[in-house]
Amino acid sequence: MSSPMLRKPVFAWAMYDWANSAFATTVMAGFFPVFFKQYWSAGTEPTVSTFRLGLGNGIASFAIALVAPLLGAIADRGGARVRMLAFFTLLGSVMTAALYWVAKGDWPAAVLVYALASVGFSGGSTFCDSLMTDVSEPREFDTVSAYGFSLGYLGGGLLFAVNVVMTLKPELFGLDGAAAAVRVSFLSVGVWWAVFTLPLLFWVKEQNPPRPLAVGTALRTGWSELVSTVKHVRQYRALTLFLAAYWLYIDGVNTVIKMAVDYGLALGFEAKSLITALLLTQFVAFPAALAFGWIGNRFGTRRGIQLAIIVYLGVTVWACWLDNVKEFYAMAVIIGLVQGGIQSLSRSFFGRLVPAEKAGEFFGFFNLMGKFAAVVGPVLTGVVALLTGSSRLAIGSLVLLFAVGGALLMRVPDGEAAAG
Repeated sequence: MSSPMLRKPVFAWAMYDWANSAFATTVMAGFFPVFFKQYWSAGTEPTVSTFRLGLGNGIASFAIALVAPLLGAIADRGGARVRMLAFFTLLGSVMTAALYWVAKGDWPAAVLVYALASVGFSGGSTFCDSLMTDVSEPREFDTVSAYGFSLGYLGGGLLFAVNVVMTLKPELFGLDGAAAAVRVSFLSVGVWWAVFTLPLLFWVKEQNPPRPLAVGTALRTGWSELVSTVKHVRQYRALTLFLAAYWLYIDGVNTVIKMAVDYGLALGFEAKSLITALLLTQFVAFPAALAFGWIGNRFGTRRGIQLAIIVYLGVTVWACWLDNVKEFYAMAVIIGLVQGGIQSLSRSFFGRLVPAEKAGEFFGFFNLMGKFAAVVGPVLTGVVALLTGSSRLAIGSLVLLFAVGGALLMRVPDGEAAAG
């Protein structure tokens, strides 16, 4: 039997991770935190800019969390998941490119534009996740999900590497300084994201409902079904337990991704050293995500996720005493070994729990939990930093999230059906 990775729809679906990961690397984890602190919040105390950054991440996550489940339900009834993905991709790519025009010192505009771009990123990810059930079978989920994340880390890392060279050697690109290079990098991400989404739009065909509904009817029906799902969610025991665990541990993961560079800056490390660490994470994560697909198939998906949580827990404790750049590099490599794995196996594990006919709606819940978690994490670290003046205490607060999330995950049977 041929590998699912050789099928055109699977490749096109995985290429969306390649496309939108440029936002996650160059913008979300890389240049935006640095540029926000040094350009849009120039002259501001580090703890204040950390609070502003956490607030911006929280606002964006809260917005998509409110609408993700409803959009998924509407898309399931209207057969519109690919079109929804196209809409959010357009929003995200255009808003990312628009960061180029945000003036120095205008941090409110930077927060607003970044928040809208993040909504596009999160919305596109929601519908991409739900389409996994249209391009692959349940037995292939671990492999296919890992394939997507590995391509994401490779593609995002490649563009990020180019953008890093651009900022270090702006004269080679005819640019007037590092600030101009960062602004052009935002433009490049917007274009990259839009162009590499095209294969999915052409080659992925969703399994339409028997009688696709008009938008208005789909809206009413989707809302009705969503309310019904909320009322009867207790019948999905395994699903409910997993979502509770996921809400906690992915909060920690998302916060590490979004705030790691800001934390390094607060400790006094040079921006170029932190960007180098991010590149290490990206290129380590490419093969590691594929390896976690094998781990999920060989030892069980839940065990693979638990392994990643244990590593994150240890790294978070270590981060509280971090005091030099070499340790930051080592930490970046270790995180790279598990970051793609915990994301890909969580997606495939959840895919086994959901009824296929409600994939969009239930993946909306999946992303709802992740996005509400992303509201709490960045805001929590920002508030702790502001109140205590200690970035180390802010990072230390993540230990509880990984510990409790891992404990809840132990109660979820590996491979149990959704209605179990």
